[in-house]
Amino acid sequence: MSRSRTVLLALAVFVCTAAQSSFAIPAFARMYGTSCSTCHIDFPKLNDFGKAFKDAGFKFPKDDDSFAKIPPVMLGAPAQKEIWPKTIWPGVIPGMPPISVRYASFFQVLSKNRNNFNSTPAAIGDFVPRTDFQDGTLTLLMAGSFGSGVSFWIDDDIAAGGSGAAGGMGDAWLKFNLSNVFKLPNDALSLRIGQFELDLPWSQARTWNLSGWDIFDQPNVGTGSDFVNNSFSISSGTQGVELSGGHSYGGYHYSVAVVNQNTSGAAPGPANVGSGGDGFFSDSNFKDLYGRVSYRVNLERDAESRKGVQAAGATGPHDHTYIDVGAYGFYGRSVQRLDTGSTILTAREPFYRVGASASFNYRTFNLFGTYMYGHDKNLVLNTAGDGLASGEPVHFSGGFVEADYMALPWMMTSLRWDSVNSASDRLNGVDGAGFFAPFHSTRTRITPGVQFLIHPNIKAAFEYQIRPEQVVTDPTTGDIVTGPFRTNSAVAGLDFVF
Repeated sequence: MSRSRTVLLALAVFVCTAAQSSFAIPAFARMYGTSCSTCHIDFPKLNDFGKAFKDAGFKFPKDDDSFAKIPPVMLGAPAQKEIWPKTIWPGVIPGMPPISVRYASFFQVLSKNRNNFNSTPAAIGDFVPRTDFQDGTLTLLMAGSFGSGVSFWIDDDIAAGGSGAAGGMGDAWLKFNLSNVFKLPNDALSLRIGQFELDLPWSQARTWNLSGWDIFDQPNVGTGSDFVNNSFSISSGTQGVELSGGHSYGGYHYSVAVVNQNTSGAAPGPANVGSGGDGFFSDSNFKDLYGRVSYRVNLERDAESRKGVQAAGATGPHDHTYIDVGAYGFYGRSVQRLDTGSTILTAREPFYRVGASASFNYRTFNLFGTYMYGHDKNLVLNTAGDGLASGEPVHFSGGFVEADYMALPWMMTSLRWDSVNSASDRLNGVDGAGFFAPFHSTRTRITPGVQFLIHPNIKAAFEYQIRPEQVVTDPTTGDIVTGPFRTNSAVAGLDFVF
């Protein structure tokens, strides 16, 4: 029952703890003397110009020098390129410190019967308050270009969830455009090194919603009889190297990454061997692999507009009408250990995540979504109790569909459907009730929302998360042991960057 309660409590307070690291960078607005809306539809959601700016290494796609109001500082003379390697290759640094700050705070209201899953009598500590103000996250953001096709990004949560709470490093990387080095078409090959979010179809770390997409945060956990407790989620930040190329505003895009095994696991049994008693970071003897490919077709009738960074029409530049389709996959191994009393068993269990994505955009309307399947090999104790044997794999599936519409230049409405079908959730006693009972859907929610730009750098947002009625059952007998309850929540947020 404790695992079931943990799942339900996590659902109830998810938004309060899911303040996203890394939003827009107003330092770019200062550098170019322009508005945040030049690159963002509704920050941090990028328009096509913002995507081209990012692809170009945080520079204007064309004639960057003529648009920059604060010129960069030259680190050496351009003529040094002619006598390299007898001198240091020249570079640049931003003409002003490219530092921005973001702060977000939240207020939530939960369903009246949110505590019905408590045992009878209720255990101390299980109570979830109905209303709550939540301190958000204070984040330091830095990004820019070092010239010669080298760009950088750093974001650090100085404080998360209130005064004195520990923050943490988000992304911190250098990216090198290698196309000219190997005489390839422009932007055909780049190398990124450092700590970064995987190249997902939509960034979970920089989502414009108040809450992230559930499927990207899904770990894989088995039942008590399984040997799978893989904490990895595909939205997890990681360390490694990535090769990528193409453009996100038209045509092809690809990425291939080799990254650390950022997985930890706690196994059932007599004793776990690991830090803190609840798992450990793997020993990284095996590096994990991630890849994504996508292709976007712009649908403007005019050929020049179709190939442009932004489509042009009678009312001026606007985002293209386009269709984008893609696929992505991750392959890794989770490392878990079990002390049987007579020996310590180590299981290196292969796992994979595969998904497909699609997006359709028409002017100010965007419809997009993904489906993802997760599969972990399950090594369990053999009948003799002194070794491991293959058991039934542990898996999950799900995805989301979201529609965003800019009703006004300063107001975006949205409607989202998230669903994760996890066999381990159901087997641990969490199940649907009422209308949703036949679907066994423990992680489904419908989320309408609206966001308002008070200023280009100040945003107010509201979401109402509608979840199906649930019950908790005894996983051995199937008997219902709680009354029906919901974890619906209304969440308001205020976000500003400078």
